[in-house]
Amino acid sequence: MGIAYQEEKRIFTLETASTTYQFQVDAYGFLIHLYYGKKVSGDMDYLLTYYDRGFSGNPYDVQGDRTYSLDALPQEFPERGTGDFRVTVLTVQNGDGSYCCDLRYKSHKITDGKYGLEGLPAVYASDTEAQTLEVLLEDPVTKVQAVLLYGVLPEYDIITRSVRIANGGPDRIYVNKAASACLDFLDGEYDMISFYGRHAMERNFQRTPIHHGKQAVRSSRGASSHQYNPAVILARPNTDEKSGGCYGMVFVYSGNFECEIEKDQFNQTRAIMGLSEAFFSYPLDEGETFVIPETVLTYSDQGFGRLSRNLHRCFRRHLCRGRYRDQVRPILVNSWEADYFHFTGESICRLAKEAAGLGVEMLVLDDGWFGKRDDDNSSLGDWTVNEEKLGCTMGELIRRVNDLGLKFGIWIEPEMISEDSDLYRAHPDWALKIPRRNPIRARNQLVLDFSRKEIRDHVFDAICAVLDQGNVEYIKWDMNRSINDVYSWSGREHGRLLYDYVLGVYDFLERLIQRYPDMLIEGCCGGGGRFDAGMLYYAPQIWCSDNTDAIDRLEIQYGTSFIYPASSIGAHVSAVPNHQTGRITPMRTRGIVAMAGTFGYELDFGRLSEDEKREVRLQVEAYHKYAPLIQNGDYYRLTNPQTDEVGAWAFVSEDKKDVLISAVMIRRHGNMTVNYIRLQGLAPEKIYRDEKTGKSYSGAALMEAGIPLPIEEGEYLAYQMYLRQ
Repeated sequence: MGIAYQEEKRIFTLETASTTYQFQVDAYGFLIHLYYGKKVSGDMDYLLTYYDRGFSGNPYDVQGDRTYSLDALPQEFPERGTGDFRVTVLTVQNGDGSYCCDLRYKSHKITDGKYGLEGLPAVYASDTEAQTLEVLLEDPVTKVQAVLLYGVLPEYDIITRSVRIANGGPDRIYVNKAASACLDFLDGEYDMISFYGRHAMERNFQRTPIHHGKQAVRSSRGASSHQYNPAVILARPNTDEKSGGCYGMVFVYSGNFECEIEKDQFNQTRAIMGLSEAFFSYPLDEGETFVIPETVLTYSDQGFGRLSRNLHRCFRRHLCRGRYRDQVRPILVNSWEADYFHFTGESICRLAKEAAGLGVEMLVLDDGWFGKRDDDNSSLGDWTVNEEKLGCTMGELIRRVNDLGLKFGIWIEPEMISEDSDLYRAHPDWALKIPRRNPIRARNQLVLDFSRKEIRDHVFDAICAVLDQGNVEYIKWDMNRSINDVYSWSGREHGRLLYDYVLGVYDFLERLIQRYPDMLIEGCCGGGGRFDAGMLYYAPQIWCSDNTDAIDRLEIQYGTSFIYPASSIGAHVSAVPNHQTGRITPMRTRGIVAMAGTFGYELDFGRLSEDEKREVRLQVEAYHKYAPLIQNGDYYRLTNPQTDEVGAWAFVSEDKKDVLISAVMIRRHGNMTVNYIRLQGLAPEKIYRDEKTGKSYSGAALMEAGIPLPIEEGEYLAYQMYLRQ
């Protein structure tokens, strides 16, 4: 279906609908990368060249052949210790203290279906949708083995890579560096697109030429982070939204990561994606195995737009799971910006009653319902309901909200502990902190050691006791600080702690899913601090950013859209002046921006004017109408809000019959010029009718000439058009 092996030349060819990926087992047992890109036929080994390269060493096997050097050849899985001085995917410290791993081909097998990873998230597919290639490599001296895993989903132009490292020798080894994917290019003319940010301004699009030397994005914060996202695009310099070649690398992991890109002395470019080396040195005794998290690869010769849609389709259908994978999510109101910590059971019910009257479908009770938590200085870890604050039991509150016709959801932060908590007083050794040192606080809280099962079990049981009190249909899982004090009081080696911590988070989430299979989980980490493909395996939507300002959200959601589908982007309408920026934007604009995601509200409906409430009802009606298209349609970026006067995007159904266009005027000037929005993805020969105005346009005209936005007075005005064939 997607994988072929040519015995004579020992060439593996992985094919998708539009791409070819090829590598070869050479005469010495090394895996040499040949090609990845637009679909081609034939063997690509003719691209390899051999020269005597000064100061580039030669494996002993080649004897006097100075033209063979792994310091110059493109490779599938380059490791430290083979004479390759470029960035490598694997560093192993052996029992004798040496840093060397010389992995050679032993065998392979091809099977139908997609491999899975025990304890880790991964893309999944049926036997008819995917194939798996396993290539076994072994170091003949230490007996360290690596099983390279390739998953091929032809329909989606997706190739995934993961690796299992096994210690087959008698001595303990340490894995000090581990990346699951390497792209080795024979030239160096590429740009690197990465997504940097900070709390409340995540995933800003950044494009820089790849220069000689090493460039990297990484997180050492214990989570994938607000600062850098574990996804990178390599693009030819002329690539834009609609044309040009580009490669996507997305790490399916929620902890420390690193993507390194190096343009070497011979103008070759190598990109690797994997775990960060920070705080990482994983021990393996004889017979033990370590799994490197998965990297998702895709290639597009039709620009960034096609690359994004490849990833969106894959993540929606083959990474997200559960009841809400394909189902439209309920429109919710979250209590946080309505009341923060200062709520009662009565105020929550008033909010629910107002919401029900406007057509909202779910109420989410945010932080402050447990322990003695009236601010962010106490009670994390004490997952017992504050019935005095609520004036009732949690079960009674849930029933009251349900009786108003709303679903009920709740906020939790399982990974954290407050020093002012009964749990900390009973188990101070459950927090990550270094002996004889005061811990680093953030938001005045510490981090529980989720690498320890007994801690996870305690928190799981406590939270489930709350969830079992009523019909809870949604969880917002938060994480409101980074990890600094890397020390476990269990005696666990510190070099494995953060990796095991993330696996502990995944274990907890998987147990929640198994116990509550119909519950919707939304990920959160101070907003978008853990917005990654790993979390999507457990939570099909993630709170995009704590910044709910509609104009800032244009840029945040723009950057996010390069990798992640709209169905995963938590986006809400909030009050003005906005609580993060102080900016005032029209209610209609806030609604249109939030409809580029899962859609909901973050405000007190009781404080709205009657005109604003009418607008809310119109938004709810519109979202119900457009939600299937927003959730499952193809997404097109029509402008760049970082540089253009307008932020515009569109959703187009896969059959190209339905189109939803949204646009926001970011900048206004005197004697304003006209902005034309050129569409993408339509059927050029078909006629599209504007449902509101009745006007008709050809698909070709809309894509070539565009449609003009009105010139109106007012700040941050927004427009939405629905077209049908």
